This record gives sequence, C-alpha cells and structure tokens, in this order.
Amino acid sequence: MKFGYFTLSDNRYPANPRTAEQAVVEIYEQSILADKLGMHSAWIGEHHLNYFGVNSSPQVMLAAIAGATRRIRLAPAVVLLPIHHPLHVAEDWATLDLLSGGRVDFAAGRGYDRDEYAAFDAPYDDSAGIFAEAMEVVWRAWTETGRWSHRGKYYQFQNVDIVPKPLQNPMRPYVACFSRPSMELGAANDWHIVYAPFSAAMAYGSLAAGVKAYEEECAKYGRARRRVVCSVYTHLCSAPGDEQYGRERIVSYFKDALLPALPADPEKIPPHYRYFLKIVDAVKNMRAKSFVSSSVLIGPVRKVIDELKAIEASGVDEVVVGFGFGCKPNRMVQDQMTMFMEQVAPAFDA
Repeated sequence: MKFGYFTLSDNRYPANPRTAEQAVVEIYEQSILADKLGMHSAWIGEHHLNYFGVNSSPQVMLAAIAGATRRIRLAPAVVLLPIHHPLHVAEDWATLDLLSGGRVDFAAGRGYDRDEYAAFDAPYDDSAGIFAEAMEVVWRAWTETGRWSHRGKYYQFQNVDIVPKPLQNPMRPYVACFSRPSMELGAANDWHIVYAPFSAAMAYGSLAAGVKAYEEECAKYGRARRRVVCSVYTHLCSAPGDEQYGRERIVSYFKDALLPALPADPEKIPPHYRYFLKIVDAVKNMRAKSFVSSSVLIGPVRKVIDELKAIEASGVDEVVVGFGFGCKPNRMVQDQMTMFMEQVAPAFDA
C-alpha cells in the first residue's frame, strides 16, 4: 500500500494567526517535503472564496510542485468539476500531465458547499447530472482522436480537438465517492475511485464493504476494479498530552472549518445530497474525549500502523494522509510527516 500527502487547505479557525497566503505557501513547502520523504503523491484540495479552504487553484499549485520535483505524483483533492467548463479542465490537466512527465492523478468530485456553487452561478441542485456529463466530456477530450462534438443536457459544442493530449495514455480519472451513485459512475466508466472511510462506512457499513461493492459493480461490466484511494487524518503521539492535542485539533477541524460548509438544512438539500444530514449530525456531536472515526488515526506509531493494516486489508491501494488539520503549526506538520515516513511507512514495504 502506498502513501500520499493530503490537504484540503482548511484555514477558517477562530483567532487564527495564519493568513491565507501563509497557508498556501506552507502547503507548497509540505508538498516538496513529501517528495523528499518518498511519499507517492501530493493531493491538494480545491476550495473557493475562503468558505472552507484557501487554495483555489490546485492545477497552479501542482504545476509549481511539478517544477520543483521529479518523482511525486500530482493530484487535485478534488477538482470541483460542476463549477468549471469541462473543456478548460481537460486542457489544464492534460498540459500539466505532459509537462510533468506523466505524473498527474486527476481526481474530480461534486463538492458540497452551496455557497461555492452560487458564487460561480452553477446550479447546485443539478450537480449530480452536471458532474456525470462533465466527466464524460473530460474523458472524451483526452481519448478522442481528431475533431468531435458533444450535445448534452448541460454542455453543447461542435468540432473540437483538445490539445495537447495527456502524456499518460489513457490518463484514467479518479472519482470522489461520498455516495453509491458516484461509485457506480466510476465503475461504469472503468475509472479509479477515492473513498473517505467514514463516508464508506455510512454508505456500505465499512470501508472493506465499499471496496467490495466497487469490485462487484465493475464485475457487472466484465472487468476487474481499478485503483482505490482513501483519505485519512493522522496525528502520531510520542509524548504525554499528544493524543489529547490531536483529538482537540481534529474536532476543531470538523466543527470550526468543515461544518459551516456542509449542507445542513433539510428543506434545501437536493435528494442526491441528503446523506450529508447524517454527516452533519455526527459532526455536531463530536467531543474530543470520546472522538472515534475510521477516517482519523490518532495515537502512538504502533496503533496507527495497526489501523492502517486494517485499511490495507480492506483492499485499498493508496492512503493519502492529512497531517495539517486543525490549524497545526507548519513545523509540527512537517515533523509529523517525517515521523510517519520514518516509522510508519516502512511497515508497509513489500
């Protein structure tokens, strides 16, 4: 099982001394360190207008990282596809793949924040349909030869040829799956998927059951599944008070940064987002002392290794690890990354 670096660029915290500009620079620095430490990938979130995260352009961030590295793979976590025109998305990421030597792991999702959609005049209530059609357009842009046309419900254009093409042939996308329909879309199109263990547990009962469901869905089309990536948050503990600190930081992350961005009004949530009501309820009831989540690994090295072994046994191919949640200082995040790669990752060497 491989390991990557992961951040959603969360920076909305009470009395936060770190500016958005500082946060973006720190993410860049941490990504360069991830490459030096031998991490497989860097997954950088996309969020807009400081509603949750402060990095609005993962393609620009990852282009800068590509120029400063030679090995680490470059992934958005994830492109908020319905607020962009898919032809622009296809052009940007194909160019980055070409110039980075084929290092892009393109991932896309629907997001969840109505305010982000509203700011870009994107129809939030139609996000599922827009996402599915936009993914079709992106995939065709990378795989069609010669000129082609598209006439769908949300996008129409004639006689286009997207160049340059990605260096990877094909550059197979990853679909962020917080719900079963997203997983089914990935399986139907022979694409990779990304799970969060807590959402997989809500949708399927467990992460392992989510992986199995994906395998079974792919089998309906007569093929084996593609890659499964999952995201976790980790705080390694080596001194008294570390575990309490990690718990306080993750609760702050969920309650101060994430909760205000989640859809929470039952009267306004489209049917395809109603599963978020369970997530909102769980977040509201979080307490540092009693906090338990399959997506959060807090404890000494041995405990975190054991929990990651369980994730590996579920069939996950790569875990992308968030270290910087809850407004942790940059130096601490980098120390945590180093400790993880020196003391945890070797337990998973083949």
